[in-house]
Amino acid sequence: MIPSQMPIVELDKFAAELGASGKRVKVLWQESESLAFIARGREYRSEFHLNPSDEVMFMIRGEMNLHYRNEDQTEGVAVIPEGASIFTPTGVAHSPRFGPDSYVLVIERLRKPGELDRFRWFCPGCDVFLHEESVHVADYTTDPVAGAYQRFYADIDARTCKHCGTVMPDERL
Repeated sequence: MIPSQMPIVELDKFAAELGASGKRVKVLWQESESLAFIARGREYRSEFHLNPSDEVMFMIRGEMNLHYRNEDQTEGVAVIPEGASIFTPTGVAHSPRFGPDSYVLVIERLRKPGELDRFRWFCPGCDVFLHEESVHVADYTTDPVAGAYQRFYADIDARTCKHCGTVMPDERL
């Protein structure tokens, strides 16, 4: 018999349940030092996440375009096909972009007290840094990405580029 703290997860089943629920994230566990969740793609995603820990992503269904920022802040894209996995090291700004019928398994380290996840946006007109939201993620069931998006898109000043004047459209609409 497997101890209860060693959950067995049927990825396809949990992805289907997540899709039927209409939610974006299903936390599988937040135990010891480990966090695992299944995320459903969003119709919109433009921010770059800076995670205070390493992150492993496995595409359960569909394909992901993982946008990332190089050290010189230029943007690259890694295509992760269904059934493939990618390792994203601590501090690499990344933006997982995939459709709402696609699902990814994400495994990370639980956040330590005081650690912040950062979400950065760049101007769609001139690509300069636009805005950052920071949050301590004590419980991933709160969907910190959605919270960061709510704050950013509710603030027209945050969405307006100080360099070229472009206003990032509200992609949630």
